[in-house]
Amino acid sequence: DDRIREDTYVCYMSYLRNLQQYNKNLHRPITYIYQLDRTFINDFLEHVYIERDNSAQTRDNYLTWLRVFARWLVRMGYHKSVATDGIDVLGKRRRKKTRTVIPDDQLIKLKDFVSGHNKHYLLACYLLYYCFIRPKEMSLIKIGDISLKNRTIFIPEDNSKNRKSAVVTVNVKILELMIDLGVFSNPGDYYLFGSGYMPGKEYRSEKQFRDYWNHYVRKYLKFPSIYKFYSLKDTGVTTMLRQKIDSISVRDQARHSSILMTDTYTPHDIQEANPIIEAFNTN
Repeated sequence: DDRIREDTYVCYMSYLRNLQQYNKNLHRPITYIYQLDRTFINDFLEHVYIERDNSAQTRDNYLTWLRVFARWLVRMGYHKSVATDGIDVLGKRRRKKTRTVIPDDQLIKLKDFVSGHNKHYLLACYLLYYCFIRPKEMSLIKIGDISLKNRTIFIPEDNSKNRKSAVVTVNVKILELMIDLGVFSNPGDYYLFGSGYMPGKEYRSEKQFRDYWNHYVRKYLKFPSIYKFYSLKDTGVTTMLRQKIDSISVRDQARHSSILMTDTYTPHDIQEANPIIEAFNTN
């Protein structure tokens, strides 16, 4: 009835589908509408912002939609209170994310543990750390997408977060591990990470990466909750920038839309003065 724009409707329906999919993938999904409370909404917004690596603006857009939905639930008698009350927007001042980088000594512990317990999961860690391939994209990689000759992985537009096809450079260490694991002996239409994190015909959700991290890695290594599986991407980007790899190369590998996005990872201790401005003198 033209109360809202068509693109707003399409956007809201997309948010709803993502919320339903998030709930479906939970270990204990909610069933009744009263369970859609502030805690559930907070966890979902963290999923949108941190696990899916969306911008603060996207997270705030989801909150705007959830506020509309929550008020509608109260108006229609499904809820007694607005579940989004007390949840604040991040706002423009917090658009630059606070990155949780895993220190070098903890990375060594991680590698030693995973190498001894699950080398296929080590491959997933490498792809996130060196290639910046997001967990969802990683779960959709097929053997045929990997080129041993060109040392690349192809990410089709249907699998990519930004809906753009891309080619990611693969570190020699990753290729050597793939060969060691016999990855290329599997059919090209097999998923790289099927059941048990091994190549397989059946698709497995990216949730398996987080589950192993939370239930085994963090528990055994006593990692704090701020060390998440996705922290490996932040750590990899930061480490490359710290080692003076140029921002353009890092941007392209991370498939960021701009240098500004890549620069949010740049550690303050390596940000240097501009030598041209430093030497500027009008006299």
